[in-house]
Amino acid sequence: MAKEEKGRAKKEQMKGKAKEAMGKMVGNERMTAEGKADQMKGDARQAKEKGKDTFKH
Repeated sequence: MAKEEKGRAKKEQMKGKAKEAMGKMVGNERMTAEGKADQMKGDARQAKEKGKDTFKH
C-alpha cells in the first residue's frame, strides 16, 4: 500500500509540474495555479508516507 501511495504522490507532482509549465507557456494563470496545487498535494502525500515510514522503523 505504501508503494502505491508513494507512486501516486510522484504522479501528482509530475502532473502538477507539467500543468504549471503548460500554463506558463500559454499564459493561463488558472492552469499554472492548478499545477502548483497538484504539486503541493503530491508533496503533502509524500510527506505523510515518509512519516508513516518513520514510525514503522
